Amino acid sequence: MGIVNVTPDSFSNHGEFFNTRAAIDHASRLVEDGADILDIGGESSRPGADPVDAAEEWRRVADVLHEVLKWNVPISLDSYRLQTQLRALDLGVDIINDIWALQQEGALERLGAYKFGVCLMHMKGEPKTMQRTPLKGNNAQAFNEVKLFLDSRAKVLQANGFERERIVLDPGIGFGKTVQQNLFLLKNQAEFLELGFPLLVGWSRKSSLGEITGTQPHERLAPSLAAMLMAVEKGATVLRVHDVLESKQALQVWQAVRDC
Repeated sequence: MGIVNVTPDSFSNHGEFFNTRAAIDHASRLVEDGADILDIGGESSRPGADPVDAAEEWRRVADVLHEVLKWNVPISLDSYRLQTQLRALDLGVDIINDIWALQQEGALERLGAYKFGVCLMHMKGEPKTMQRTPLKGNNAQAFNEVKLFLDSRAKVLQANGFERERIVLDPGIGFGKTVQQNLFLLKNQAEFLELGFPLLVGWSRKSSLGEITGTQPHERLAPSLAAMLMAVEKGATVLRVHDVLESKQALQVWQAVRDC
């Protein structure tokens, strides 16, 4: 899953793709590099990020979505706003990637008329403040809280008519968690498979990797690849990444060793 942030304040690229043409060109490069899915977002969810209103979010992503939906590539919308989700689904978006796990008021009722894949993510708090008050308790307690939340949300969706095969779970690396909690989530990630759903995992350029290696976001390719391959070893199905070409090459080596 290649990341296309149409935002002025993304932690990873400092707004490099904050205009329609730049975002479309970037999306095209990601597809050329081997992205299987494009994840388009119009609001930064980095720690401390200020929210934008629905009109501004849609203004940022609308023309990008209109273009990339012509490409015969699965398109994911990275948004938690129901209004934006509905407009994107009306255009033909395939996946809703929701950091709030469809908890917004009216989401389950309004979205029930559509058929789309959905990624349910765990987040403690909200992007503006989540790293000020991360999950409490030791690593194991934090892990169990994440697992229970994802299990609960998946059950709620199924009770509201969402088929199991449409649901993917994301433990939410970096979303209201300490570095050690993030690492523990990765170390024990395979336990999430007990819930019976595919896993989407996003370690790309995350601040936890910077804390470990002393690097800035643009310097975190090697740490990102290391974490990504460990996530694959522990059962991740979808890998949300900034650096598609290098990620695909790392996976090719991993798969060659696995299959020899």
